[in-house]
This record gives sequence, C-alpha cells and structure tokens, in this order.
Amino acid sequence: MNETHNNSGINIDSIDWKVWTPDEKSVIVFIIDKKQNRTLLIHKKTGLGAGKINAPGGRIEKGETAAQAAVRECREEVSMTPLGLQKRAELYFHFTTGYRLYCEAFISNAWEGEPANSYEAEPFWCGLGDIPWEKMWEDDRDWLPSAIDGKKVKGYFIFNDDDMIAEKLEEVKNFES
Repeated sequence: MNETHNNSGINIDSIDWKVWTPDEKSVIVFIIDKKQNRTLLIHKKTGLGAGKINAPGGRIEKGETAAQAAVRECREEVSMTPLGLQKRAELYFHFTTGYRLYCEAFISNAWEGEPANSYEAEPFWCGLGDIPWEKMWEDDRDWLPSAIDGKKVKGYFIFNDDDMIAEKLEEVKNFES
C-alpha cells in the first residue's frame, strides 16, 4: 500500500470495500497489437480525465454488461470493435469529493476496423515500451503492466482531484461473479 500526501483523513483501510458502492460503473479497453508490440491509446477530449492519455472506455449503461459496454465504447470513441475481450482488472476509485467509480479493465488482442477520431477521443498507436505514464491517471502505472502481462488484478485507489493519495493492488486468480 502506498499512502502519500493524504490530508483528507481518508485512507485505504478506513474504507470498508466490501460494502462500498460506486456512483457509476465503467469500462476501459486496451487493444493490444502483439505483432507490432503496441497498444491503442487515446487523447481524451471529454468527461472525466479530459486532457489525459487513456484507452477507450466509459460508463456502463443500464441493461448492459461490462463486455457490451466495452464494445460499444470502442465503437463510439475510436470506430473499432474489440474481439476476444479478456477481463484483467477490477478498479475501485474513491475521490475525496465523495464520488465513487468502479471500472472493469479489458485487454483485446484482436479487433475489427481502423482507429478514427471522434468528438470524445483522438486515438493513436503507442509502443508498449513508450507508454506516456506521466500523461495518464497515476494508477495506470500500478496495475496496467500486470494486466498486459496476463495477470488479473484488483486495485483500490483514492484520488484528490487528479492526485492519487493512496493505493492498494492485489493479484487475484479469478474475479468473483
């Protein structure tokens, strides 16, 4: 666990994660081209994290599964359809403002379509060794390398605006249904 500059009085252990409920549920999809050792990233134009580098994703709509939302969001944001989605992370974000967000992260090694700009995102391919961590959410550098390596992880994060003030990461064998 990493606790840094936390003046909010909130820390990882002060939250009962078993009863914690999110305000919203979301997905994120890292489309990985293994042949060229690269991943599709986006310059996010709208919503939470606008201005940051991220991957396609967004909120799960009522009646959708996480996998359905992942496909829809990729189609809407970058005009691509991810195939063979593999769930690699469950991410729990608690903001000092009180906002709570749950995210399921997927990896896809196959897709249909070519990346195209949208009002939400400007996609680009990035070498796996050149991921611009400093332009992304701070938590990405903690969980994403394990997810890319095929591990399944759960991450718990506390943010004060854009600053991560606490985190806990654990590897899991399987996700609970």
